[in-house]
Amino acid sequence: MASSAKRLIEKSEKSDWRRAAQLSREAIGAVVNFSSEERPIVDPARRRGRGALSNESGRFERERRVETDDGWNGLEELAEFHTNVHAERAKTIITRNDSPDISFDRSINPYRGCEHGCVYCYARPSHAFMGLSPGLDFETEIFVKEGAAQLLERELSARNYSPKTIAIGANTDPYQPLEKRYRVTRGLLEVASRADHPIGIVTKSSLVVRDIDILAPMARKGLVKVAISMTTLDPALARAMEPRAASPERRLATIERLAEAGIPVAVLVAPIIPAINDAEIETILTRAHAAGAREAGYVMLRLPLELRELFSEWLVTHFPAKARHVLSLVRSARDGKLYDPSFDKRMSGDGPYAWMIGRRFELAAQRLGFSRTRLRADLFRPPRSDAEQLSLF
Repeated sequence: MASSAKRLIEKSEKSDWRRAAQLSREAIGAVVNFSSEERPIVDPARRRGRGALSNESGRFERERRVETDDGWNGLEELAEFHTNVHAERAKTIITRNDSPDISFDRSINPYRGCEHGCVYCYARPSHAFMGLSPGLDFETEIFVKEGAAQLLERELSARNYSPKTIAIGANTDPYQPLEKRYRVTRGLLEVASRADHPIGIVTKSSLVVRDIDILAPMARKGLVKVAISMTTLDPALARAMEPRAASPERRLATIERLAEAGIPVAVLVAPIIPAINDAEIETILTRAHAAGAREAGYVMLRLPLELRELFSEWLVTHFPAKARHVLSLVRSARDGKLYDPSFDKRMSGDGPYAWMIGRRFELAAQRLGFSRTRLRADLFRPPRSDAEQLSLF
């Protein structure tokens, strides 16, 4: 009798979830212009602790994968999403760019995909290049670049190599949970440290303090700085947006630990989401400065490609009353669209709302005394492996 009652309750809960998902899809379709009926929301029990709500096939796939209830309770038997790790043997490790709106021309990303699961992550569409979904696949199918340190040593040793700051973590977080086991980022830092090569790190993880033993000596030579991404100080909002990232308080504590070790720290208020976290700009800067950050930057919400739908799903689910207003403000800063890839607009947006955000940030940063740290490149010494033959000339 008790087991029968339990099954009835579970069936009722599943039915309630399906009705809620249907209502959510209808609401999404009313707010943004895409066919929400073709994007089934995944059962919350299967995506517990994840950021995305769906797992739509990537844009390059010829066939779409859709989970459909066949009447035999097939969906109820599907397993929970778990993190799967794949080895990637890259041919090169330094990625070059000529984008005029970013401060570096080269970067390294030790991982593809990110277990932090940040729903707003602009790197999500890149998972489509692997034949995977920018949705739940992005945060559960992670690629680890094996031999990254050896590749970096080889590329830094090239005769025509000219040193400039390498950004680590410009796409996905170099200190996501898998780094604790695979230590790819630490291996890269060890190579850079031996070569006295300048490095800039972007992360929202407290794991970066593990490498203070490498970062502090580099900082004394002016070779490294770390940017900590802070989206909100509200732990509930952070948990919804960034389910597997460090809490806001842990990030502030990380800034403090790095600053105490003499490592220059920046705070990156990113992304600024209209009507969700934009009221926190000044508070985040104030708290980060008190913790020891001395450089600051910001980025407006970016919604390229599949991220447009993924973020809209999340927004309608978590902030149904605000969704239309939020996306209206996003469009007001993106020339009427949800995203504008123009180099002069993609980071900061355009229009009155974007102008207001920029002025607020500038005034707060100026009042607190934030400045810019420049790294040195003149100390660089090409690394040489023990087995390498000495040059004759």
